[in-house]
Amino acid sequence: MLSKRASSTRHAHATPDQDLRPIVLVGMMGVGKSTIGRRLALRLGYDFADADEEIEQAANMSVSEIFAQFGEEYFRDGERRVISRLIEQDRIVIATGGGAFSEAETRDLILERAISVWLDAPIDTLVQRVARRDTRPLLKDRDPETVLTELMNKRRADYSQASLRVVSDNGPHERTVGAILKALQS
Repeated sequence: MLSKRASSTRHAHATPDQDLRPIVLVGMMGVGKSTIGRRLALRLGYDFADADEEIEQAANMSVSEIFAQFGEEYFRDGERRVISRLIEQDRIVIATGGGAFSEAETRDLILERAISVWLDAPIDTLVQRVARRDTRPLLKDRDPETVLTELMNKRRADYSQASLRVVSDNGPHERTVGAILKALQS
């Protein structure tokens, strides 16, 4: 049984032959998908890819610049294509952007071809974490707590479709990595 601080729920999407399938981390901005993903990949001996970084490299622009110049719909289309390419690999951990799993086509792709892990954290934890970076386009000139609460209300039903759910708090990221590893083995 996982501790109160990091708990897990397994859904029907995870299968016994999952050891080679990509692991895709989904959840709200600021939950730690990139940091936790890198550590998880290291522990598993998997490759790691951050979908936002891959998009930035492909576009030779930052996510904020893509949003500003082309809009969210254009960004989400590129995000889906990048995730589709990355998900073809075995033994890879992929950190997605916060809105990726809310796009039906992207979510279906992830659910069909990978093990999806919803990293969930309380809004107050997310607010503290997003305050560390001012590069998030959906927060530009808005109150982070209000935006994160609105987004979570919109995305919760989508995130709940993930293969696994791991709840973490402000504790060390290693604790969340341990909770994911335990959930993957159950």
